[in-house]
Amino acid sequence: MSGPAFLDKIVARQDARARLASLPRPVVFTNGVFDVLHRGHATYLANARQLGGSLVVALNTDASAKRLGKGPGRPLNNEQDRAVMMAALESVSLVTWFDEDTPLELIRELQPDILVKGGDYDMRKLAETAVVESYGGKALAIPFVDGYSTTELVRKIRASA
Repeated sequence: MSGPAFLDKIVARQDARARLASLPRPVVFTNGVFDVLHRGHATYLANARQLGGSLVVALNTDASAKRLGKGPGRPLNNEQDRAVMMAALESVSLVTWFDEDTPLELIRELQPDILVKGGDYDMRKLAETAVVESYGGKALAIPFVDGYSTTELVRKIRASA
């Protein structure tokens, strides 16, 4: 018995560019840890997907996520489990990983049409924006849904334990 079809959305980084070529354009790209999925993530990803024909999500590897300093024991879910949860979302077209502190090199490799970040990023200050704009793409921030944060959720769970 084979696994669910959505698992086909998960690709190794070295295979991502080839798979990207078969996705509907424009390709929207976002990245993050996405440790414990919540309403804010689902809304953000659905909004990102509406900007284009497909949505690529690049996950921080476990090592990369640990370097972000989100707290002890983070990420709670390993990179494979996070990828499966991400791929299960209807709005997500492709899932891959990056091990660096930022997805800058992966963006250079994939050259998505649209780069999307969440929250209150000043997109003009990001090196990723300059790369995307250098080949004619665009970069924009989508507001987070207020009141939803994995870090806050983990804090609440640990406080009640």
